[in-house]
Order: sequence, then structure tokens, then C-alpha cells
Amino acid sequence: MTSVPTTASPALNRLPSLTGLRWIAAMLVFGYHVGTMRIVTQPDAKAVVDWLFTLGLSGVQFFFILSGFVLVWSARDGDRRRDFWRRRLAKIYPNHVLTWAAALLVMWWFADPVVPRAALENLFLVQAWDPTPGYFYSINNVSWSLSCELFFYLCLPLVLPAIRRAHSGVLWAVVVAVPLVILALWPGQQLLPEGSNWWFTQVFPLVRSTEFWLGVAAAELLRRGHWRGPGLPLASLLFVAVWVVAHWIPAEMWAALLSVGYILVIPAAARADVQGRWSPWRHRTLIWLGEVSFAFYLVHVLVMMTVLRLTGHWGVGLPGWSGPLAVLGFLVANLALAAALHRFVETPMMRRLAPRRRKPATTSAPGTAAVDGVAASDTPAAPGAARACDDGVVPAPRGADDGPRDGRPIEYAGPRDPR
Repeated sequence: MTSVPTTASPALNRLPSLTGLRWIAAMLVFGYHVGTMRIVTQPDAKAVVDWLFTLGLSGVQFFFILSGFVLVWSARDGDRRRDFWRRRLAKIYPNHVLTWAAALLVMWWFADPVVPRAALENLFLVQAWDPTPGYFYSINNVSWSLSCELFFYLCLPLVLPAIRRAHSGVLWAVVVAVPLVILALWPGQQLLPEGSNWWFTQVFPLVRSTEFWLGVAAAELLRRGHWRGPGLPLASLLFVAVWVVAHWIPAEMWAALLSVGYILVIPAAARADVQGRWSPWRHRTLIWLGEVSFAFYLVHVLVMMTVLRLTGHWGVGLPGWSGPLAVLGFLVANLALAAALHRFVETPMMRRLAPRRRKPATTSAPGTAAVDGVAASDTPAAPGAARACDDGVVPAPRGADDGPRDGRPIEYAGPRDPR
């Protein structure tokens, strides 16, 4: 992989605000699945869930954009392609294999039929390429998004050298074009065979990669100091406004509009971290929640579905205020399970399986990264030498968290008809 010719400050190189935002996106996905599973039936509470989380479907869009942003921002000098691929596999596969096996165990308990082809596609994370109904949402349903991510991971090291050489105008063209492409997909899907529309727009990795490349382009622009988006307070207000407005526009425009909101917030939060400015998403609790959000995403649907089936409430929900109480219980249970998975599986397996980071080069090439006109250091920083931007040194875009993942509608719960 192409390197980032800058040096890092250990204190600020992890973009903690983006880690905190991952939990917000994970909660959107959780709330969306609470709605599609019809857990809450009390009318007032159901109305709140429906209003807050109907657009939670887009939480995975946030994760795809964030993934592209973080991976470009964190690219290192001398990072080999095979090391990058090995790190990404070490990140996602241990949790995936464990939850895949748990899902098969649940299916065995309930005597659900298991299609070997679907199970193998899911295990090797190629199910998103298969438009067959019931296959791309097979076994642990939410792992379809990992299938997309795996494709993104394969492509990025091959494309990144060209991204580094690309003119900033080309990168801005990508930022502008992607929301328009997403908007055009809705009428375009009518040209597809009956039954393939949902798969094409919501699952197909080539289509979903547009969101990933949106994050890639934004990260490279910010890295060069050419990003011209608003600061974090204004970007956050604009995103809230977009979220509210989206409830009153045609459903065909949701994804395109929300992608604009996300691409305003993500670079703004990253820039706040780099410049040492205040960010509400950098709170210690939010950072921890963001760190466990990948595991949370992988277990939340499986846990809720299993419990609801065991108690006889699957598809019918819980009466009265027991529904909201059950949602709180599911939140706590999933969070506890995710914390255990993160601590005892994800983290130790990352240490065991991922290659060691190579030491960065001691000099940098011309064109070092800058953010908003602040030059980066041309030599490695001595301990304590790298400070916030007002001291004239930019903490390097390295070592950022690569985030978990994503959630999306689940077939057995049925996508909502937004019209």
C-alpha cells in the first residue's frame, strides 16, 4: 500500500470521535431492527420507535463511509498489501466465525433447515454476491455487510496509489457524484429482473462500494488540507436537520440525502480530533461503546430473534409497556455479550493473527499531509514533540480505528415499505 508521508502523535492519531460516532450508528441499526421485529406494540412507544428509527436502515451506510475514510487516513509508510489484508481478516473473521457457529446452533435447536451452499457462502463472506432470496441474508443475517467490506478491503490496496496521485478536483468529483449515483439507483433498479431490486440497491457489493469510495475521497482531501466542509458543531446541526427533513421526503431520496449528512459529520469529527478541538463524541464512555460496536452488531439480531422465538413473541411483539422494557433488556444483554466478545475474542485474536506494524520511515516525501493549511512535520517527532495544530504540528493520520460494521434490514423481519 502507498504510504502516508507524515508522522504520528500517539495522543491524537486514533480519531476517537469517529470511534464514538460508531456507537451512534450501531444504535440506529439496533433501533431499526427493534422496529422490523415489531417488539414494541404499545401505540405511543411504537410511534416513537417508528419515528426515531425508520431511517436507522442507513446506519450501515455510515459504517461503509466511515470504513473508507478511516482506512485511507490510517495508511502507513511501507505497509504491504498482504499485511493490510491480514490485519483486516484478523479484525473481522474471529467474531464472524464464532457468531456463524452460534447461529447454526440456534438453527439446529429450532430444527430450521440449513442449506449447505448458503452456509458456506456465509462462512466465506461471499453471500452478498448471490442474489438468490434467502442466501444473502443467510445464517447470521447481518454478516452480509462483512461480505461487502471484504470486497472493499480487497480493492483498497490496489487503488490507493492512484488515490494518492489523483488531483483534488477528481476527489471532489467523487464526493459530489456519489450521492447523485445513489439517487439514480432507485429509478435504475426498475430495469432489473423482478425480485432482484432489493438485492441490487441494498446488498450488491459493487453498488454499496460507492459509499466506501465516498469516505476514501473525503479522507484524502482532509489529509491534504483540501477539505472545505463545515466544522463539527455546524456539521452536527446540519446532519440533525437532514435527519428530520428526510422524514418528509420520498423514500427514494433517503439514502442520497443521508449520505450528504454523513459525509459532513465524519470529516468534521476527524478534523476536530486532529486540531485538538472540543468534540462531544470523544467522551470515554462513547469511545468504549464504539470499540465494542462491531461485536454488538454481530450479536444483536441473533440474540433478539432467539429470545423472541423461545418466549413465543416472535412476530407478535410484547403487550403494553413490556415491549419497551424488553428492548432495554435486549440492549443491556447485547452490550454485555459484545463486551465479552470484544475482550476475549476480538482483541486477543487481533494480537495473535495480525502482523506487527512496521516502523514508519524516518523522512517524508514532498507533499506531506496538512489539515486546513497547517504543515506536518518532515521528521519523526521526539517524545512529546507533536502537539495540537495551534503549535504548528499536525498529528499524522495513522493508526485510526477501523470500524465495525453495519447493519441492514433482515429478511425474516421484512423490509418496511417506506412509501
